[in-house]
Amino acid sequence: MKVKSTSDDYGAQSRNDNFYNIEFEKVAQDLGTNSELGLTEKEAGERLKKYGPNALIEKKQSNLIRFLKQFNNSIIYILILAAVATFVLKEYSDSIVIGMVVIINALIGYFQEVKASSAIDKIKQMLQIEATVIRDGHRTDIPAENLVVGDVVFLEAGDNVPADLRIIDADNLKIQESILTGEADSVLKNTDKLPEKTTLGDQTNMAFTSTAVTNGSGLGIVVATATDTELGQISSSVEEVGSKTTPLMREINGLGKYISYAIIVVAILVGIYGFVTKIYSLPVLVIALITMIVGSLPEGLPASTSVVLAMGVGKMTKQNAIMKSLPSVETLGAVNVIATDKTGTLTKNEMTIEEIITKQGTYEITGTGYQPHGEIRFNNQVIDVHQHEDLRKLIIAGHEANDTILSKENGTWVINGEPTDGAFLTLANKAFHQQVPQWEEIDKIPFDSDYRYIAELSQSPEGHRRILVKGSPDKIFRMAAIDDATFDEQYWYNKVSEVAQKGHRVVAVAYKEVEDNKETIVALHEMQKAGVKVKMITGDHPETASAIAEKLGLDDQIAAITGAEINEMDDEQLKNIIQDYNVFARTTPNDKLRIVKAYQANNLVTAMTGDGVNDAPALKRADIGIAMGTKGTDVAKESADMVLTDDNFATLTKAIKEGRRVYDNIKKTIRFLLPTSFAEGLIVLLSILAQQDLPLVPTQLLWINMVSAITIQFAFLFEPAEEGIMDRNPRPAGRSFLNRADVIQIVYVSILIAGLGIFGYDWLIDHGVSEVVASTVTVNTIVFGKIFYLFNLRTPKPAFSKDILRNLHAFWIIAVLLVLQFALTYVPFMQSIFSTASMGWAQWLIPVIAGIIVLIVTEVEKYFYPTHFQQVHSK
Repeated sequence: MKVKSTSDDYGAQSRNDNFYNIEFEKVAQDLGTNSELGLTEKEAGERLKKYGPNALIEKKQSNLIRFLKQFNNSIIYILILAAVATFVLKEYSDSIVIGMVVIINALIGYFQEVKASSAIDKIKQMLQIEATVIRDGHRTDIPAENLVVGDVVFLEAGDNVPADLRIIDADNLKIQESILTGEADSVLKNTDKLPEKTTLGDQTNMAFTSTAVTNGSGLGIVVATATDTELGQISSSVEEVGSKTTPLMREINGLGKYISYAIIVVAILVGIYGFVTKIYSLPVLVIALITMIVGSLPEGLPASTSVVLAMGVGKMTKQNAIMKSLPSVETLGAVNVIATDKTGTLTKNEMTIEEIITKQGTYEITGTGYQPHGEIRFNNQVIDVHQHEDLRKLIIAGHEANDTILSKENGTWVINGEPTDGAFLTLANKAFHQQVPQWEEIDKIPFDSDYRYIAELSQSPEGHRRILVKGSPDKIFRMAAIDDATFDEQYWYNKVSEVAQKGHRVVAVAYKEVEDNKETIVALHEMQKAGVKVKMITGDHPETASAIAEKLGLDDQIAAITGAEINEMDDEQLKNIIQDYNVFARTTPNDKLRIVKAYQANNLVTAMTGDGVNDAPALKRADIGIAMGTKGTDVAKESADMVLTDDNFATLTKAIKEGRRVYDNIKKTIRFLLPTSFAEGLIVLLSILAQQDLPLVPTQLLWINMVSAITIQFAFLFEPAEEGIMDRNPRPAGRSFLNRADVIQIVYVSILIAGLGIFGYDWLIDHGVSEVVASTVTVNTIVFGKIFYLFNLRTPKPAFSKDILRNLHAFWIIAVLLVLQFALTYVPFMQSIFSTASMGWAQWLIPVIAGIIVLIVTEVEKYFYPTHFQQVHSK
């Protein structure tokens, strides 16, 4: 919507993205203000009353709603109905136990979702600053939230920009915009009208909310406040991006839904059969059906899954990766694409000098960032700068012609000033081993955009005076040519072109007498080996971004596309071409969001890394958002699912490996849980169909599910990663959690354990053993079937290979389970609660033999269907 020229309807809350394309005099006219006198207090008050404060409106979800959402699960619905039915039938103990299971699962889910504060909170805090405005011709300070469109704002070094402004006056005004654009260096501002479709990072006549003024001063007219600002648009995007469900949760929820449907359908059919045949009285039939349903439902699934995930979260925390929600730990294992912001992620938002070119040749400098650790090499040999006079003078000149401060804070080297200047300070510390010669400053010409260099007259400790100059190569070369007729400008311009094509920034240094990130490269190689594609998203020009991507080894072939080109496409077109590119240059926050959505539209599990406010919407939208912990903004951290405390991209490879291990162990847990749960329900079902007494009572089934099953499932928590886990591709998105072989195994193991249980029960009854003893033997038969089946599932290798000892935790967990089973069998009060009785020692042979049979049958299958037990996906 275009801004109108009347003061009553100036479109304060109707965003116009073209203010950079309008002369600032016309902007003032359209917004009904005076560029010299500002608004009147009366007009400002009316606008504030009409359009509201310069603040963001937050939407909060109550803790009660968050808690109630945990019950939105098909398995939970059935358990609630079972609890109600047993209560109505006065089976209070069963009702209480089932109810406790439901509440415990809900509490686990609730505490997973509770987080410190929302991203909107953080953005709102960023707006709570003071602003210097001109009203009625006078300069005055007001709260930033009282700003209105049309206000004339004064900016100076040290200020935070309080709203989006069109610059109308600039005196060496430089603004640090990395939180929006991702660019490290401050941007020099001016008042010139810019062409249409100028991207955010190139809008040099605009100032944006919450960016920081680093140099100079200026004036700007407020063109947008609150949610209409660039920052406000991002906050709206974050709010609008819906909560995502992780791939694992989608798979498990789908599995739970189908299991629930199947159990209910079977229960209805059996109920009809029982009612028609009148096998039992109606109350007894209802209890039998509830027993079957509760026995068949994997009620331990939510709790056991959460525990496996929690163990993964704990392990990753020790590896500098903090997960904010449990399911996120597994999501990384399924990632196909990592869309990563270059600044602060692939690169560290720190300038590093990697090459120095003098008349003698090219010197290479090792080490990255601002830490003064590294060497200077010439012809692959470490050199002493004191033996290379031109090099020594150049390094000193770059160190002295400098307005930046390098210091060590809390063990980390940081700068106060420009990253380029910081790189020269670090270089000097490397060259002189932190014993840099201290020159005396006599006079200085600060950097200015008009002449694009900084100059200093300095005196050495020996009393020699020199003019030291540092700045744009074209300016420095011109000076050198004027001073020295033998200076070959064309030769040096060719050198600059060669270096620039490598993606390096070039700075020239002159005087007159009077970064190697190998860890990231290794990480990228490991991700490629694991089938994970890494995509670079940056505010850089495409040529620079492509050069950096090629140097990092991002992919075999580098293909770049710009944000402007993306804007020319609709979502369907972007979806169709997105996989053809691996570098996205000159991007806006909305571009990043659309890129993530396009990958997801291609059924690719997508991670997004970033550290700025501009990354927040994409971080929230991605299947897993990953923020930098040290340099990341609070908004990025709150929008993300995972925070890298060491800001190290290489940490992601460890996280991916752990995510895959967690997924494997959850799948082993579920493959273990389902057939053993189904076996319990199947025993009841077959008993009803055979019109005989139930061999198991409800409390015994609850014991098996909620005590023995969960206890023995803990063994899977400690299973180490399978061999070659990082040599396989991510699992296909949208694939069902259980494949055909899994389903076949679940079915036959269910039938096998149920058959062995019923056979043992009937054999004992036929040989004169009491029903209560036979029932106790049946309980132990099911439990021993679980124990032996556990050894089959732990490894794709033979159960009793050397891998049997790779997880010693399994043995003490089994020992605890056996103690509990002996207590169930022999302790009097346990016998009273669970309707059990003491077994003779010979009767223990039945559960042991049954367990061995289960192990033999399932082990044989490994030889017939070896791929069933291998989690490796084809390349």
